[in-house]
Amino acid sequence: MYVMLGKDTVISEKNIIGIFDLDITSQSHLTRGYLSNSEKKGSVINAAEDIPRSFVVCTENRREKVYLSQMATSTLNKRIENDII
Repeated sequence: MYVMLGKDTVISEKNIIGIFDLDITSQSHLTRGYLSNSEKKGSVINAAEDIPRSFVVCTENRREKVYLSQMATSTLNKRIENDII
């Protein structure tokens, strides 16, 4: 199944490692460091048309990618649970 993250970005559900709320996780210096390092590596893809509310960590072709999404984590989880693209 595939999940729509926004901005015409669709990812395979099987590649998802985790879905994280930016408001909660960005309070940690570890998460900020992780996102900063991922951006420096060129692994961050902005799929948000507005302010991002979540980020999704995936593996594609043995490479880690981080997608920024304007959708809430609960919305993304519901899409996965209900097989909604």
